[in-house]
Amino acid sequence: MATPKSKTSKARSAQRRSHDALTIMPSTVCKACGEKKRPHHVCAACGSK
Repeated sequence: MATPKSKTSKARSAQRRSHDALTIMPSTVCKACGEKKRPHHVCAACGSK
C-alpha cells in the first residue's frame, strides 16, 4: 500500500478544492402564478410552463 512521503500543504489542498464551491441556480418567475421556477422546467407550484 502506498504512503505519502510528505504532508499535503494547506495551499495544495485548497487548490484541489477550488472547484467545489456551490453555484447559484438560475431562476425565472412563472408567468401564471408568479412563483420562482427554473428556466425551461415546469412550475412546481401551478404546473404550467
